[in-house]
Amino acid sequence: MRSVYVLNGPNLGRLGTREPDVYGAETFADLAALCRDTGRELGLSVDVRQTDDEAEMIAWLHEAADGRIPVVLNPAAFTHYSYALRDAIAQRTAPLVEVHISNPAAREEFRHTSVVAAVASGTIAGFGLRSYVLALRAIAESA
Repeated sequence: MRSVYVLNGPNLGRLGTREPDVYGAETFADLAALCRDTGRELGLSVDVRQTDDEAEMIAWLHEAADGRIPVVLNPAAFTHYSYALRDAIAQRTAPLVEVHISNPAAREEFRHTSVVAAVASGTIAGFGLRSYVLALRAIAESA
């Protein structure tokens, strides 16, 4: 069974209570279960992680690159300014799909720029938690 990391950045551990009008009422536990269930349907072993720490996220991306492990990544706020994260993603050795629950292009101006998009395989945004399902399907089909 092919392994996939689903990595989530800052504040995503607070899903369900964080701006439910933007991010919905589902919790991070709901997201993790959805990703694992989707993975099983697709023949993928899904490891879901969340951190508020940029250094930890970079270490996970290095781990994925070293292991040739595909990644579904919601960089959250790191999307807009973390060149360190961008440089870690550029070292990828397997598909990496950037995901967002909301559509950053339809939100505040500062959210319109992704410094990581250019080094990702693709980006899926604006479909709620379904963005993760679509990303996992893209990875499964890229094998």
